[in-house]
Amino acid sequence: MKIPFRQNVGMMDRMFRICTGLVLIVLGVLVVKGTVGTIFLILSIPLLASGISGCCPTYTLLGISTKREGSCC
Repeated sequence: MKIPFRQNVGMMDRMFRICTGLVLIVLGVLVVKGTVGTIFLILSIPLLASGISGCCPTYTLLGISTKREGSCC
């Protein structure tokens, strides 16, 4: 079964996800140690992935899209 790759994350949403993911990585590596640091690193992965790709699986399941119609990115 092939799942279509369709962007459903708008530009502002993508920038927020990428920035938040990067902040969580910095906190997880440099500031917070131990279990909480590991949790921050794990939480950063889906944020960065959806921010870079522009596709959020949760948005797809809920039928949500923050991407404007007719926008290129």
